[in-house]
Amino acid sequence: MAVLALTDSLMDMKVRLGKMVVASDKSGQPVTADDLGVTGALTVLMKDAIKPTLMQTLEGTPVFVHAGPFANIAHGNSSVLADKIALKLVGEEGFVVTEAGFGADIGMEKFFNIKCRASGLVPNVVVLVATVRALKMHGGGPSVTPGVPLKKEYTEENIQLVADGCCNLQKQIQIAQLFGVPVVVAVNVFKTDTRAEIDLVCELAKRAGAFDAVPCYHWSVGGRGSVDLAQAVREAASKRSRFQFLYDVQLPIVEKIRTIAQAVYGAKDIELSPTAQSKIDRYTEQGFGNLPICMAKTHLSLSHQPDKKGVPRDFILPISDVRASIGAGFIYPLVGTMSTMPGLPTRPCFYDIDLDTETEQVKGLF
Repeated sequence: MAVLALTDSLMDMKVRLGKMVVASDKSGQPVTADDLGVTGALTVLMKDAIKPTLMQTLEGTPVFVHAGPFANIAHGNSSVLADKIALKLVGEEGFVVTEAGFGADIGMEKFFNIKCRASGLVPNVVVLVATVRALKMHGGGPSVTPGVPLKKEYTEENIQLVADGCCNLQKQIQIAQLFGVPVVVAVNVFKTDTRAEIDLVCELAKRAGAFDAVPCYHWSVGGRGSVDLAQAVREAASKRSRFQFLYDVQLPIVEKIRTIAQAVYGAKDIELSPTAQSKIDRYTEQGFGNLPICMAKTHLSLSHQPDKKGVPRDFILPISDVRASIGAGFIYPLVGTMSTMPGLPTRPCFYDIDLDTETEQVKGLF
């Protein structure tokens, strides 16, 4: 998936697939898909998947849907190819909105440090999406359980919770500013949000350095509810972007990890397990030390602890393991107890899926 998302042509994808490391030999040298002679077969398997799927929104806006690596366990961005085709189609005066998943600390950081290096594209504006409810949680609101009605703190006005939680939004804005790109905050408004809460979020966002902060009503009224956001983005895009990467890829692997931990997450330092250190030594010896870093970290906190909301400080970020995606072109450290499996339910959905053989109707998919 990461190879598909970062490739820019059929030939480039073939090269990336061939570079995938599947093992190390007895002398410690990497064994690749090319060594096994399967590069051609892999390319045939992926020859149609490389083509982005053209879809549309409910209001008829063209959308490319292509690739889906998670931002907590991979780089979390849609494909380079989809972006480049979209830019070609909209022309010089057009706008392409591309998603970087799971917050400024992981999705956006990886968009800049990994995807922009691969694509060579320079972003004009960051649109940072915030909700009053999420900020209330970062301000100390009660835990939320899927399927259980929200507690009154989230459905009634609570200015203090919003104010306390805006520290997280301010930190996310600061992370974006590390890369020199103007930030527009889109406050995704829901029916339980009050005018005072929305105004407070916008005010504190602008005070933290956002180019603008705009209430958006697309949830309730569709595209016309976000016209103000579009105008703010257009204005921000007219400013000169001073885009820069966070680190030089030629730095040692440990220093690149430390830079992300301290500058982006706010950690005091990192702590490498013996396994992580030995993997770093091995990858460096194998010639992979100059690759960018893709941190596998929880999306529920700036730290490695999902329950630590707001802006945790002075914590030591534990690196339990380090792995390599050589075809995609990055090293990925595992932070804390992070699992690299997607968040699947304990009881698989296939138990509920069946086919009515009389009507051929599929049951239990949704």
